[in-house]
Amino acid sequence: MSAPLYGLVEAGGTKFVLGVARGPDEIIATTRIPTITPAETIPAMCDWLAGHGALAAVGVATFGPVEVDRSSPQWGHVLGTPKAGWPNTDLVGPLVERLGCPVGLDTDVTAAALAEYRWGAGQGQPSVLYFTIGTGVGGGVVIGGRPLAGVSHPEMGHFHLPLHPADAEFTGVCPFHGTCLEGLASGPAVKARYGISLSELPSDHIGHEVVAWYLAHAVMTAQAMFEPGRIVLGGGVMGTPGLIERVRGEAERIGKGYFRGKASETVVLPGLGERSGLLGALALAQAAIR
Repeated sequence: MSAPLYGLVEAGGTKFVLGVARGPDEIIATTRIPTITPAETIPAMCDWLAGHGALAAVGVATFGPVEVDRSSPQWGHVLGTPKAGWPNTDLVGPLVERLGCPVGLDTDVTAAALAEYRWGAGQGQPSVLYFTIGTGVGGGVVIGGRPLAGVSHPEMGHFHLPLHPADAEFTGVCPFHGTCLEGLASGPAVKARYGISLSELPSDHIGHEVVAWYLAHAVMTAQAMFEPGRIVLGGGVMGTPGLIERVRGEAERIGKGYFRGKASETVVLPGLGERSGLLGALALAQAAIR
C-alpha cells in the first residue's frame, strides 16, 4: 500500500510554490504560480492541486500575518498584510471546499522551522529556531516537535536592537517600527542604504559588518530567550558569501561565552536548502491528519 499523497502550498508574496508528495524524499511534482490577486492565484492553486487526484491533506505555509488559531472564525485568513489586495483573504476555505480534505496551516517561517527540526539541520535537537532574512524578516520556533505560538504566531522580525555605530543615522524601512530587525537587516533595508544588495557590495564594504552585527544580536536574543539547539538562518540575504561566518563570530563576541550553545556550532544555514518551506508544508499536512 502506497503512502498517502499530500498537497503542499508555500505561499509567498511574489509566488506560490506548489507540490504533491508522499514524503520528504518523494516529492512527485512541483510548480510555481505568481502571487497576483486572490481571485486569480487561489483558483489556480486549487486547480493544480486538484489535478493530482485525491489528497489525504494539504499543508499551507504562508506569508503573514495569518490567523493560526483554529477556534477563530478567521482561521486560515491572511490578516493585515501590506500585500495589496490580500488582507482578510481566506486561504483555507477554498482548499477545503474544492479538495474535501483536512488542511494544516502556519506561517512560512514556522513551517520551515518544523521541516528543519524533522528532516534538516535541527534533527536530534530539542528545539530549533528559524529566521528568514530576505524581503522581510520572520522567525519561528519548534520546541519538542511542536511549533510555538501564543495568541498569534511569533513576529520575530519586529523587535528593536542597538544600532551599529556606523548606522546611527539610518531610520529603517519597516513601516510599523522603523529600526526593528526587519527594518535594519532585510534585503530592502540594505538597498535603502547602499543602492544594491548585500551580495553585490565589495567584500570589504562596511555593509557586511553592519548586517552581521544586527543578525548577531538577533542570535544572542534567541539564545537568551530559548537556548535553541540550532538557530537556522535562511532567506536570500543569507546567500551572501561569508555572512554566516561573520554572524557567528560577532555573536560569539557579544555573547561573551555566557550561553551554553556556541554560535559557531548553533548558528547554521538551512539543511534543506530552498526546500525548507515546501517540506514545512508537508509537515503541516501530515499533522493535519494526525
